[in-house]
Amino acid sequence: MESVLKYLDWTSVGLALLVGLLSLLLLELFRWNSFRSQSPPGPKSLPFVGNLPQFSKDQMGIIRSLPKYGEMCSIFLGRKPTIVLNNMQLAKEAFVQNGTVFSGRPLLPLQAWLTKGYGIILANYGHSWRQQRRFALHTLRDFGLGKKTVEERVAEEAHYLIKEMLKQEVSNIICSIIFGDRFEYNDKRFAKLLEILNESIRLGGTTMAQEELKEDTTFHVENMMKSVFDLFIAGTETTATTLRWGLVYMMNHPDVQERCHEEIIRVLGFDRSPCMEDRAQLPYTHATVYEIQRYASITPLGLIHQTTEPALLRGYHLPKGSTIMVNLKAIMTDKQHWKYPDTFNPENFLDEKGQFCRNDAFLPFSLGPRVCLGEYLAKMELFIFFTSLLQRLKFSWPAGTPHPNMDGIVGTVRSPFPFNMICHSRETTH
Repeated sequence: MESVLKYLDWTSVGLALLVGLLSLLLLELFRWNSFRSQSPPGPKSLPFVGNLPQFSKDQMGIIRSLPKYGEMCSIFLGRKPTIVLNNMQLAKEAFVQNGTVFSGRPLLPLQAWLTKGYGIILANYGHSWRQQRRFALHTLRDFGLGKKTVEERVAEEAHYLIKEMLKQEVSNIICSIIFGDRFEYNDKRFAKLLEILNESIRLGGTTMAQEELKEDTTFHVENMMKSVFDLFIAGTETTATTLRWGLVYMMNHPDVQERCHEEIIRVLGFDRSPCMEDRAQLPYTHATVYEIQRYASITPLGLIHQTTEPALLRGYHLPKGSTIMVNLKAIMTDKQHWKYPDTFNPENFLDEKGQFCRNDAFLPFSLGPRVCLGEYLAKMELFIFFTSLLQRLKFSWPAGTPHPNMDGIVGTVRSPFPFNMICHSRETTH
């Protein structure tokens, strides 16, 4: 009798589990179909996992395919839809004309626990973000951003970069701006920067100390530490990654590399370091730096945004908390805006007279209130580093080495696969 009851108990448990799982599946299918019916079209997705399996196999292929679903489409990076804006007009309508509505940031539970919503990059749109961003911009200006002294520090670091054969230590630039000194590449003090920063906070009479006296201030140790960390991440990885793509493109297009070098030597010679004022006399080199950023598109979908209130966009009702991304890759390869959208060609930024010309569809730093606050510094670094490298060095692929997959490694930042290169001094060949 006991064995029969035991059998019946296990049967009941199994049936209950099965019914529960089926109920969850039916609820998920209902919820998933409801989302899909109310969202813009997009690639086929699956319940629970959405489009994650496709992204794991070919992320750049999926991103390149999104414009075929229209100017506005949906992807499922999990259980909820993310709205993707595929052209410049729609991106401006959302992020510029309605910037306060589309400038939020989704904060995942793990991020909330790690960052507490502090900092600049991932902080939600609001008082704390505005105060930290404003202070960061003012502080960078106080330390010389936009002045000749910063250009000199960038040129100095370019000299060391050439000497050290690109050891990916671009973070020294933002170190020298924030802390007033650069660090040798093997300097152990670099690991103690945050400890030094912590000590400086306790010094009286600083702008940090003044801000802490205000009632509505968001200035305290944790928030400032996160903001400085954001500046390091934004000012290091993106610039270094863009330079690596630049080297790949120069090795793939030796004619472009030679034309840049000849222009640089004609204007600067071998001895004078470049500065931002040289851009007018180096139109082809200037155009090449911009083309590297356009073609590399190191943040193909930008950083994720979130609506801060309900919104209406092109007939679609977006509830508060909807996640939004802009397809920067599509915008910067849109044939309506570019002469050579799908190939690497500096002529995209040159007019009929061979002079540099800007393009409104050039958006590597995104747009709207959340535009990258380090845009000017990044442009300065890239121009001076790239010009210095091509002034003195020649880059080429090792003989017989297969070229890396040009889709690269796609994460938050799209970077090239590791590669080997041959580097020759230019001065010994002249």
